[in-house]
Amino acid sequence: MSALFSPLTIKNVTLKNRIVVSPMCQYSSVDGFANDWHLVHFGSRAVGGAGLVITEAIAVSPEGRITPDDLGIWADEHIPDLKRITDFIHKQGSVAGIQLAHAGRKASTASPWKGMKQVPAEAGGWQTVAPSAVAFKADEIPPAELDEKGLCKVVSDFTTAAKRALAAGFKIVEIHGAHGYLLHEFLSPLSNHRTDNYGGSFENRIRLLREVVESVRSVWPAENPIFVRISTSDWIDGGWMLDDSIALAKVLKDLGVDLIDCSSGGNSSAALIPVAPGYQVPFAEALRKTGILTGAVGLITTAHQAESIVNEGKADVVFLAREMLRNPYFPLLAAQQLGAEIEWPVQYARSKPFTLS
Repeated sequence: MSALFSPLTIKNVTLKNRIVVSPMCQYSSVDGFANDWHLVHFGSRAVGGAGLVITEAIAVSPEGRITPDDLGIWADEHIPDLKRITDFIHKQGSVAGIQLAHAGRKASTASPWKGMKQVPAEAGGWQTVAPSAVAFKADEIPPAELDEKGLCKVVSDFTTAAKRALAAGFKIVEIHGAHGYLLHEFLSPLSNHRTDNYGGSFENRIRLLREVVESVRSVWPAENPIFVRISTSDWIDGGWMLDDSIALAKVLKDLGVDLIDCSSGGNSSAALIPVAPGYQVPFAEALRKTGILTGAVGLITTAHQAESIVNEGKADVVFLAREMLRNPYFPLLAAQQLGAEIEWPVQYARSKPFTLS
């Protein structure tokens, strides 16, 4: 039996297989609203057989958007269009998950095909915020350091967003604490130079993430899973490292987090990352030893590679990103390659591969 196509039950949610569509920004929204592009994008991955489809990073506040074109969930008006998407995903037998995010100092940036430069206020951008007034790049306007009121707003924004996510039909929520965005910025000494209760020691630097997790947990149904994505390593001396992530995993497990999505990098443009197939899998394997479920991500591109990760106990699920952009039907074809018998959408059944005897 294929390990990749074995079901996984987390709390009261069962994934039909271990393939997760990783959050991938589409930069195709206006004022945070989902539209037909998002319905087709997420819906086609559900039709393609993924066990869990997680949205792109959805901003919990307007200032938390990476770009002006990001999805948002800071207003009740965003709920109906997202509910349309979750309903479709669930009708395909997949589970709908949402990634809640705040981009911090990396916000107010142009979408990739618009230059990826910081967007000034006169061009529709906004003042970014961060743990400290330290810009991500030397030529950018520094972020404003969050004060006590601003910190409370961040926690409140994540919490209210989680309530809206539930109303929109999502069954799993993932808190984005990776890739140099706000919560990661607090974790890492590279971006957190504070001297108050949110800076300095490990306990202080994880404080905001803890508060967000605790607050989201208080409004999210106990039977529904919570994931956290972290950058397991900054890949640079003086930054957040694997040992920090192992310690954090133990804390998050005690807080009721069900799975850690193990990514890396994103908080320093000077980091030297040894990118190669499966290069982040060892992080998922290391954190899994703490007793928490983990997801592996990063250049996982073949059925046999994904199968081996799960079969060898290196992670509980695999997150596929670019491969799912290239091929929304990867799970259907992977099952055939691994000899796993799965249901195809009835509309596509006549195209199911078969062997001539």
